[in-house]
Amino acid sequence: MKLSQFKFKLPEEQVALEPSFHRDECRLMVVHRKSGKIEMTKKDEEGNDLTDEEGNPVYLDFRNILDYFDEDDTFIFNDTKVFPARLYGTKEKTDAKIEVFLLRELNPDLRLWDVLVEPARKIRIGNKLFFEEDGPMVAEVIDNTTSRGRTLRFLYDCPHDEFKQELFALGEAPLPRYIVDKRSAKEEDMERFQTIYAQKEGAVTAPASGLHFSRELLKRMEIRGINFAYVTLHCGLGCFDPIEVEDLTKHKMSSEQMFVSKEACELVNKTKMNGHRVCAVGVSTARATETAVGTDGYLKEFEGWTNKFIFPPYEFGMTNAMIANFYHPESTMMMTQCSFGGYDLVYEAYKLAVKNGYKFGCYGDAMLILSD
Repeated sequence: MKLSQFKFKLPEEQVALEPSFHRDECRLMVVHRKSGKIEMTKKDEEGNDLTDEEGNPVYLDFRNILDYFDEDDTFIFNDTKVFPARLYGTKEKTDAKIEVFLLRELNPDLRLWDVLVEPARKIRIGNKLFFEEDGPMVAEVIDNTTSRGRTLRFLYDCPHDEFKQELFALGEAPLPRYIVDKRSAKEEDMERFQTIYAQKEGAVTAPASGLHFSRELLKRMEIRGINFAYVTLHCGLGCFDPIEVEDLTKHKMSSEQMFVSKEACELVNKTKMNGHRVCAVGVSTARATETAVGTDGYLKEFEGWTNKFIFPPYEFGMTNAMIANFYHPESTMMMTQCSFGGYDLVYEAYKLAVKNGYKFGCYGDAMLILSD
């Protein structure tokens, strides 16, 4: 397919800049792949749309997701943990303010980090960056990796755990650029831009569809007998990279580290063998499971990296349900949704979302795609 097939007009006011007050109260749209049915509103006992006192439709909210799953179904979650990757320093001599976005630690002993800097034109090899007016955190640029990429060596002599603690104390939640260009990150973003089941540190953006799960909702799912499996894919910034080619087969995704355990495989494969639903929570989870699925359709243990880019036409081998947010035009996440639900049906769902005021982006509303 072509990039231009994923264009649509998204009103600026429908890009969510703030999370829902409660995690599980965003809107939910349900898309049925086989029947082509799209559900947006709650129904009464006779199947009629519910309306409020003013005659407005009562939309499904995320807590209604329970209505579509049964005992022994399994949800697969991405348990990666976001770290405070965005920090601000000043360049020596000029005192120019520089944004430093931490990508990953290259060498713990040498305090080497792969980072992005902004504005990049001001930062050259040999420059030093200071992160506190009178504090000890200083970094030296030792290499250029890309136009915006640099390798920094932090000049901080202390045990590694203490260094990481001090470094992260200087950072803030790595909200997407489309949010921080409109508002600054707040202290509470570090909690809300993190799933409640996050365990394994390494992500520089959140697996956003998982942000909707509250402790209360997970407890209700557990009581119903729904299983939870966990995989790890450390979400990078590749999902936000603009696609610069019309032919999608020529686009290359950045690699992300991922892990699929034996325990996750056993639970997911048992669910599938017994004919129950397996639901991927988020595009990152879908990419991980599709990387690790075998030719027999069952999940295999995996430890390594993936740069899998899923776009139509694509036949999913693992899951038969997917949860994802509504994303920006021409985004890789939207393309993966279209691969799972069918291009025409998901594109129609997106048009309905715009028309009915759904929120888009990491803090936006959710779509559940079912195979029925």
